[in-house]
Amino acid sequence: MAVFDGGRRAGDPRGLPFFGSMAIGGVMGLSTRALLRLVLMVALGSLASVGWLSAAAQAATPVSKDEYRLGSGDAVRITVFQNPELSLEARVSESGVISYPLLGSVKLGGLSLTQAEKRIADGLREGNFVKQPQVSILVVTVRGSQASILGQVNKPGRYPLEQADTKLSDLLALAGGIAPNGSDTAVVSGQRSGKAFRKEVDVPLVLAGKQSEDIGIQAGDVVFIDRMPMVYIYGEVQKPGAFRLERDMTLMQALAAGGGLTLRGTQKGLRVNRRGSDGKVEALTPGMQDTLRDGDVVYVRESLF
Repeated sequence: MAVFDGGRRAGDPRGLPFFGSMAIGGVMGLSTRALLRLVLMVALGSLASVGWLSAAAQAATPVSKDEYRLGSGDAVRITVFQNPELSLEARVSESGVISYPLLGSVKLGGLSLTQAEKRIADGLREGNFVKQPQVSILVVTVRGSQASILGQVNKPGRYPLEQADTKLSDLLALAGGIAPNGSDTAVVSGQRSGKAFRKEVDVPLVLAGKQSEDIGIQAGDVVFIDRMPMVYIYGEVQKPGAFRLERDMTLMQALAAGGGLTLRGTQKGLRVNRRGSDGKVEALTPGMQDTLRDGDVVYVRESLF
């Protein structure tokens, strides 16, 4: 019985590996035509394996969904390692292309930085300009992906979305937060999948950590913060005037905000003037625990005795 030791056959005086000796013997016995066919098969198999490895390497480096994607108007700085003549600053055109030496017009709009770097590197390598190009891209100015925030915020304006996963809370932070006279509701409008999009967001829920309310902001979105809801009190109260209508504020709480009733004021016959959806003003006589609405006008009568 043959015994194998480290790929050698026991008793083999040549000391050659068993499989190696078999292969050599088989090759020596082949004709020239068969030998050429064998070499061709081995070469084709090597090329196929190289192509498979290249595809696998590309698939093994997925692009993060949170990576910024280039847009029209963005200014980028492109650097090619050890090739300073190929390094330059360029601005992405409205059609999403830049003009690059040796390559001409290169489409970069909509690509992540990783994809854009690969596209330029592939062009330099396939054109035999640089054997192993190492390309890096830095966004100097973000112009393509911007969103606006308007209304009652401390710093309204247009802000760049430097990250693909920018949230409403991030945009509010860039705008310095909601102003003291701002509402607790943010209205986000824009487009999603080619259709008009509008959503009212309860900002206190966002600040409380409710992730579902902290929606993502996309390029072209507009966030509007309305003025805070107001309630107006006049008549026999200590401090008549306009007051912020807090959430679920009752008539009693509103009177307390106004400093309470004067000595001549009375709780009897309290009247609330409320404008309806049709624009008409209706006079109501609510209870002390009834909630008020934005724009309500509270009147406190003078006591007859």
